[in-house]
Amino acid sequence: MIIARVVGTVVATRKLDRLVGTKILIVQALDPGSETPKGDPIVAVDAVGAGYGEKVIVVVGSSARTALDDERSPVDATIIGIVDEIDVR
Repeated sequence: MIIARVVGTVVATRKLDRLVGTKILIVQALDPGSETPKGDPIVAVDAVGAGYGEKVIVVVGSSARTALDDERSPVDATIIGIVDEIDVR
């Protein structure tokens, strides 16, 4: 799982039938301790109703498809949670 911040949105007027009705967002991975951005932003399907600027939990790979209950969906990243607080000691 990855802690990330929603930094943008993707609008696709045409997409694969399996993705119709999904919201697609751009997320930037964060270092959980300092919230410093790390790596390049990625595109993720939103399964929880996240919005711009929110910290989220993202799963990638086969977990992303499992989170959508569709093993055949061509998804590499899915937002599965909205973060309320992080406590790193």
